[in-house]
Amino acid sequence: MADGGLTVLDGSHLRAVDLHLPEVGGFFTGGQVIEIAESQVSSSLFGLSLPESLKAAALQRISLDIDSFRDAKLDREQASSKLEDYVIAIASELRDDPLVVSVLDGSPLKLFLEDEDDFAMLAENLFTDLDTEEKGKIRKNQIRNALVRMGVEMGVPPFSAFSRLEDILKEHKAEGDEALGQAQFAQLLQLVLQELADILAEQNIVVIQNVKIINDSKLKKFMADENKLNDEIEKAFQCASKEGRGSTEIIRSYLEQNGPNIGLPPPEANEAANFYDQVFADVEKGESREKIDRDEFEWIMKNILEKFAEQLEANPVFHGLDS
Repeated sequence: MADGGLTVLDGSHLRAVDLHLPEVGGFFTGGQVIEIAESQVSSSLFGLSLPESLKAAALQRISLDIDSFRDAKLDREQASSKLEDYVIAIASELRDDPLVVSVLDGSPLKLFLEDEDDFAMLAENLFTDLDTEEKGKIRKNQIRNALVRMGVEMGVPPFSAFSRLEDILKEHKAEGDEALGQAQFAQLLQLVLQELADILAEQNIVVIQNVKIINDSKLKKFMADENKLNDEIEKAFQCASKEGRGSTEIIRSYLEQNGPNIGLPPPEANEAANFYDQVFADVEKGESREKIDRDEFEWIMKNILEKFAEQLEANPVFHGLDS
């Protein structure tokens, strides 16, 4: 996977992981089983450290009280069963709420460095952005800000996720208030990026992106709960009755406002407008009559929700949490 590209971890391949316990005599403690499970899951997810919230949700899913379980003694069969239960629970959590990550391996940085024109343009743009006083000089320690500006999209990990960045800056003396012209800045930036690219090629860094994936999981759970589904349909029907507009028109307006609560993308999500357009374009024009009864309205809304679920299953929607 190239740097800056997004990889969705939805737990699907965890179900095929060959889980195994080490060959030891005697019993396993619950704590050991938990550590083994998390280690094997991490190895299958590019070495990613699992978020605490994910682990807690998975344990809750299998009703496991971690405080009492840690000291429990399990024979090999019991330990193997709990190991499988926990990993499946993690996979299920990822299915419902996938993680979006970037795997940084240094390759885009090497591409920039290998193309003199591309690198010259990158260095010039960074220098111009950092030279806020337009003096033609910036401080040497602005190299740090240059790396931050490049960010994960260009293959540079955050300082908080990769402490070796600090060592690289110290090694190349990219600190202090010494003034650098554009050519000097470009030369220093090249040295720093070259070493960073080499290190990342040997030690990939996985960065969790602040992006949420909206798939069909939450919506299907909602639709399977008849009481919740009927309550929501009733609310939408009351809105339609008050507004006096066509059924599909009022349903779209209602879902754009309330859909995120039942598993639909919020209006501000990427491509949300196109997503809604596509679903409602598939609804028959005859379903936009202004006067329909409750049963007809229920049938139309269920039909629309089923189409949403089909679309989300085939094409999950990315939603930047900073947007």
